[in-house]
Amino acid sequence: MKRVGFYTLGCKVNYAESACIAAMFQQHDFELTSEPGEADVWIINTCSVTENADRECRQLIRRIHRKAPDAFVIVTGCYAQLQPERVASLEGVDAVLGSREKSEIFELISEFKRRDVPLIAVSPHNQLDHFWLADSSGFGERTRAFLKIQDGCDYNCSFCVIPQARGTSRSEPVDNVIIRARSLIERGYKEIVLTGVNVGDYGRKIGGSLYDLLCKLDELEGLQRLRISSIEPNLLTDEIIKLVAHSEKICPHFHIPLQSGSDTVLARMRRRYKSVLYRDRVETILSYIPHAGIGVDVIVGFPGETEREFEETYRFLSDLPVSYFHVFSYSVRQNTPAASMGGVVSPQERERRSRTLRALGVMKRRRWIARYIGDQVSVLLEGDYTDDGAFMHGFTPNYMRVRLPAQRKLENEIVTARIVGLLGDVAQGTFCPSEDEVLIPQVNL
Repeated sequence: MKRVGFYTLGCKVNYAESACIAAMFQQHDFELTSEPGEADVWIINTCSVTENADRECRQLIRRIHRKAPDAFVIVTGCYAQLQPERVASLEGVDAVLGSREKSEIFELISEFKRRDVPLIAVSPHNQLDHFWLADSSGFGERTRAFLKIQDGCDYNCSFCVIPQARGTSRSEPVDNVIIRARSLIERGYKEIVLTGVNVGDYGRKIGGSLYDLLCKLDELEGLQRLRISSIEPNLLTDEIIKLVAHSEKICPHFHIPLQSGSDTVLARMRRRYKSVLYRDRVETILSYIPHAGIGVDVIVGFPGETEREFEETYRFLSDLPVSYFHVFSYSVRQNTPAASMGGVVSPQERERRSRTLRALGVMKRRRWIARYIGDQVSVLLEGDYTDDGAFMHGFTPNYMRVRLPAQRKLENEIVTARIVGLLGDVAQGTFCPSEDEVLIPQVNL
């Protein structure tokens, strides 16, 4: 039997799509492997959100070719879509498939034999209107399934290349999403994570909304947890927040990109809100759901960002009652308006600002976790163990990572634990003393 291996970089949408590609190969009698030297075919599903992501893709291609020189290597994803010729020029690459073509591998490739001239099949970005409903079932993750409901983006943020890589915003009809969600529940998944490039834009072009979909999913029998991935602040409505507040299934966790706390920087970024709206969204969430977990994405060193504007961002985040940050240094992306802006911030200064915000983020996360010491929480345990195998990890509904003594029989179970301390930025927990209590879901977090 032939074997196929996968490397997936970037977002949860890529992860869900890689899982569907894996299922296609299994239907064609391929066996999955994670060992580089064992695979006859390697699929590299790439990201291109930053220059570091591009560099990581190139390094990965070279590493696979060294370890598996006879393997047929397919490179797909955003980097392949945006720079197909450059990808094809790398030694070891046999096929470069664009964002649309990743779902058509067996239509495009009749046999997986090394090629002297790589196949390049990449549709123009204005033709990326196909929706491929994907989920991550059967691909590594056993506890949480990432279910793609939306693709592409109609926003024109000045720094972002993703609309060129993914095309315009499009959504899968509610009925199709419900069918896939039911299938995931039947296969034993305890949590479904709704993913997309711009999830909050779900349904706009097909006469629906994310709120409508959430209401339908909230009614599904057997569903234990439903989580929304990253959502734009201007698309996070009061009705969504109130629905989450009253639901026993939708996790009280919101990951909301900020990018900057300075309104002048937000304007140059072409973001669709000002800092006052962002603060209002956070305050509204906490007024209805005091225990909600709130994550933030922020970019430092955007072209023209002055020290004063950076300090505005620092003060804004310092005062904001959020749970954790993801901090990114600005990365130049070809063919974006920001790439030609003046006022370039030096790499050294970008790194300094990044370190400063990350330190603030660590402090925020630790303070957030410390609030729950002594409380009972609900934890979905994953196959995520410490190197010595003594502890395992899981997440609460509000996305607090908890470390507990390893009990493999409880993997993929929702258990009750008590938070007893803090180790770095991870909550330390113990199982509740009663065996009966251990498996009683608690939704207080």
